[in-house]
Amino acid sequence: MAATAPAAAAAECELHNMTMRVTWIALALSFTLAAQNAPKFEVDPSWPKALPAGWINGQLGGVCVDSHDHVVVVDRRNITKEVKETSQAAPSIIMFDAAGAMVRAWGDPNVVPDSIHGCAFDGDNNVWVGGNHDGILQKYSHDGKLLQQIGTRGQFDSSDGTGKGKPLNAAHDKLYNPAGLAIDPGNGDLYVADGYGNRRIVVFDKNGKYLRQWGRQATKEETDAGAGGAFTELVHCVAMSKAGLIYVCDRQGDRIQVFDKMGKFQRNIWMRDGTPTLPDPRGTVWWLEFSRDQKYLYVMNGRSEKVHAIDPESGKILSSFGRPGHQIGNFTHGHTMAVDSKGNLYVAETDFGRRVQRFKPVN
Repeated sequence: MAATAPAAAAAECELHNMTMRVTWIALALSFTLAAQNAPKFEVDPSWPKALPAGWINGQLGGVCVDSHDHVVVVDRRNITKEVKETSQAAPSIIMFDAAGAMVRAWGDPNVVPDSIHGCAFDGDNNVWVGGNHDGILQKYSHDGKLLQQIGTRGQFDSSDGTGKGKPLNAAHDKLYNPAGLAIDPGNGDLYVADGYGNRRIVVFDKNGKYLRQWGRQATKEETDAGAGGAFTELVHCVAMSKAGLIYVCDRQGDRIQVFDKMGKFQRNIWMRDGTPTLPDPRGTVWWLEFSRDQKYLYVMNGRSEKVHAIDPESGKILSSFGRPGHQIGNFTHGHTMAVDSKGNLYVAETDFGRRVQRFKPVN
């Protein structure tokens, strides 16, 4: 005998409910397994080795790693008058080997970008640097020779050409207080977070030719709604996935904005940290770095002084480490990050932290 209409409907409903339960169980299981396999880290107290006698770091504005696991930190040299009585500021660009020994150091403070901020290696192991009190990017060879510069030192993309002018967010040949950059391994294009003065991602080819840009200052309503391409305050970092997606730190907006290479908005990854309202004065998303296998996106949460390992697709936090403090393994203004070929994570601190620490994967 055929089932009555109500019985058939009930059976269909039960099948739907069972399907939904199985789906949610599968999702929960996948996240549980991901969390179990998520990286855990411990601080490596042996790294780095001591600097040469008399040298001392100022704020470390960036850290990056080349293809041979050489680690570069960029130093703002802003030591106090009291410290100068007993020590001298270390050079602006310092390179360490994998064991933590200094390999070389260079940088004329009258030539390098002012308030040096962020660094990245290209495919030829040249290192690019910028400065968040300047309008330039520079490329140095592995042995410290200046090879290329975009913009003119001390000239800004502003209404009067100075660092006090109104941001224009438009120039093809200069920047306004850039924070960081990512380099396309396929063609060498530079994706620049031009974001302390301007509010944009600007793209140059490897020769410094302007290609395109996107981004603008957000309104309060756009910040609250998470509007794509509208940045709350600091466009503080940019990272590129192997799939060619561009991940951007909207720091005071407490989110990662994801775009394709042409600037088409894809989605938000929110990093709310108990902030009652936006904009968040300090912000959460300070820096981004992919694991080499792209399974994890590491986020430097400067508001809580923690590093999160998140799933790049869902944005779910899988593991975290760190806390505010001055002891080893703690962070004081944890600022930028880099990853080497062995999965070690390097975190550089500004403000009063003024150090770089290495964290080793333990699982």
